[in-house]
Amino acid sequence: MAATTCELTWLRYLLQDLQVEHRQPVTLLCDNKAALYIAANPVYHERTKHIELDCHTVRERIQNGEIQTAHVQTKHQVADIFTKPLPAPLFQSHLGKLGVIDIHTPT
Repeated sequence: MAATTCELTWLRYLLQDLQVEHRQPVTLLCDNKAALYIAANPVYHERTKHIELDCHTVRERIQNGEIQTAHVQTKHQVADIFTKPLPAPLFQSHLGKLGVIDIHTPT
């Protein structure tokens, strides 16, 4: 979440430099409910043992209204195709969502 938040912040500054207004918060999807709660709720922070600087960065952007977070179920998390092995049907589904086609498929 922190890396994506930094990328979104950079994109917001880039758009601003290009004089393109984007006032709505960007929706950041995450499949980890604990990470969402820690990022959004400062009270939950107090009970956690080790809080990384990354978490504070995400929370600050949420409080500023630059991003908003939402939960996505793991089976719908398209980014998993890049990070973990998936069953074949789910892998094929994610490929389709990304618009990837097999150029070697006979027509």
